Amino acid sequence: MFELDQYIDIFLDESKEHLENLNTNLLELESNPSNIETINEIFRIAHTLKGMSATMGFEKTAKLTHKMESVLDDIRSGQALINTRMVDLLFEVLDRVDNFIKSIESTGNEGNLPIDDLIEKLENVLCAEEEGKPEQAESVQTKENEGYIANVVKSAKAQNLSAYKIKVFLDENCMLKSARAFLVFKTIEENGEIIYSNPPTEDIEDEKFDLEFELIVVTSIKPEELKTKIINISEVKDATISEYSADEIIEQAEAAIEEEFGEIEIAEEAIEKTSIEEEIEIIKQRVQQKEVEFEIKADETQEESEQTTNRKGKVGKTVRVDINRLDNLMNLVSELIIVKTRLEDIEIGSKNQNANDAIEYLETITTNLHDAVMKVRMVPIERVFNRFPRMIRDLSKSLDKEVNLIMSGEETEVDRTVIDEIGDPLIHLLRNSLDHGIEKPDVRAKLNKSEVGTLKLLAYPDGNNVVIEVADDGSGLDIEKIKKKAIEKELVTQEKLEAMDEKDIASLVLMPGFSTADKISDISGRGVGLDVVKTKIESLGGIIEIETERNVGSKFIIRLPLTLAIIQALLIMIGNEKYAIPLNNIKEITNIEKDKIRSVEGRDIVLYRGKTLPLVDLGDVLEVGERDRDKKDINVIVVKKGERDLGIIVDDLIGQQEIVIKSLGKYLKGINFVAGATILGNGSVALIIDTNSLFN
Repeated sequence: MFELDQYIDIFLDESKEHLENLNTNLLELESNPSNIETINEIFRIAHTLKGMSATMGFEKTAKLTHKMESVLDDIRSGQALINTRMVDLLFEVLDRVDNFIKSIESTGNEGNLPIDDLIEKLENVLCAEEEGKPEQAESVQTKENEGYIANVVKSAKAQNLSAYKIKVFLDENCMLKSARAFLVFKTIEENGEIIYSNPPTEDIEDEKFDLEFELIVVTSIKPEELKTKIINISEVKDATISEYSADEIIEQAEAAIEEEFGEIEIAEEAIEKTSIEEEIEIIKQRVQQKEVEFEIKADETQEESEQTTNRKGKVGKTVRVDINRLDNLMNLVSELIIVKTRLEDIEIGSKNQNANDAIEYLETITTNLHDAVMKVRMVPIERVFNRFPRMIRDLSKSLDKEVNLIMSGEETEVDRTVIDEIGDPLIHLLRNSLDHGIEKPDVRAKLNKSEVGTLKLLAYPDGNNVVIEVADDGSGLDIEKIKKKAIEKELVTQEKLEAMDEKDIASLVLMPGFSTADKISDISGRGVGLDVVKTKIESLGGIIEIETERNVGSKFIIRLPLTLAIIQALLIMIGNEKYAIPLNNIKEITNIEKDKIRSVEGRDIVLYRGKTLPLVDLGDVLEVGERDRDKKDINVIVVKKGERDLGIIVDDLIGQQEIVIKSLGKYLKGINFVAGATILGNGSVALIIDTNSLFN
């Protein structure tokens, strides 16, 4: 018996990709309903999902996507129209299929969710379209298609391409008609482009035809050569090719469209309040779009064979790799770096030059290997960003707000570990901006703002960090309200609050239990969310900052390290113990005379470069014990957290070193001021200092 279990992982991976693309294209369709390419792409995705799920035996997914495919086919043929109701229904189908895929991943089956309700809705929406459509609408659509095809052919001929009508006859004994038709389609598309099929492509794929079908093709090769290629396909009995003339068809189609639009009164429901002029304009735009496509096609005809080879080569060089294998590879590289560090610590005499050269070469190879593995692990942050347009669409509808989501920098690459963890914090921030920040349309109008709010999600590299910004043009944070809530909840004292600037006060919203919402809803007001964001980001070695201006907007800025596995660090000594401080947190290193340190309100500070620099003695924080405190000059490492600086007093500096971050494990989880540990070259363990936790 043929076993399908071995293909389940591939099925799940590809299904998730298709659903992600489906989500993106449905959003595009909602904003641009006349884009025929988007409709075609959605149809192809539904068709692929139907075939994959049917092959794997998942009947619910197959039946639902098949019905979705039928609806999309009616949309393509003009028998159904794109409106808000239709898009919402397609999103419902997407969500249900997504639930099926998640259930298959976790339990091996599609679960108990039904499909009959959605199939009934899909059938009802088609019935409603049929009832609301005037009798002449079909003839208008047919004539529109004729005009569309004819204009495309005319444009193609202007680019020295030929158009042919091809009739293909299959052998009477052909067993798999759709398979043979697919080979014909593939052969033609290797040498040209199919612009019309009778019967439609989906009917051919479902074998809803006899032994013949008709195509209109645009190509640059001679008809005899094309016919030879088609007839050479097994079980193709014959093929006839005739030149397709566009001039007469164009005149007839244009006259028919003008006559129909001049004589009939199209029902408002059928065209969704679109005027006749707008309908004609849509037709023109489609023709112009196709003309552009054929101009490009003509320019590239001579290079088509080479481009096809390149595309095939590119596909062949891409492979799927289990993430566990990449993690294992990273662990091996980490161990190699530890061994390299250990070799560097071993004192080799100057006489043994070969050993020194070998260690230097090993260092070069190890560094290159580390860089290569890191590049393999890096993935575009687009994988996270793609889930947000749909979320913002649904949330804005539930809040009765109009929002324009602008995303930028989706190609920015970060480590896979960061990708897995950053999604939830961004969801919290986006929901917070939409709920608390952006006002409702009537409120925005009173403030002389556009009724449509703007929500920006940006990502860009910054040195060894990745910066993600969530910004809105809403009301901004209410500083006075934050002060009041902070005092009510006893999060800060009145004295401390008075000493804080606006940026520090704004950061209070990141504290546990803080919320300015006046009422609890499904979206906010429960005092959870932003403190979770801060905790998660700091656990990733990052920081979050807030910029806000009343009635102008707010911006949340997240800074994350590119990788969480292998970093550059500064090794230091506190007493007899070695510690590591991540280099990307360090601003500078300096010496300060002990006599210049002053104590203000119980804190040590020093005047450094014309500014007040708070100081923290790391030995006292870590309770190291007895140390040499008689030095006149002390070593200070200035670390940064956003725009704030802090001086860390240490005993001695050892030097910069590449270190491998190791987790402390669940038993030591949550230890203050420690972000992890690393194994040094001599086999000893050094704790890695979490400098962000030293700020208060």
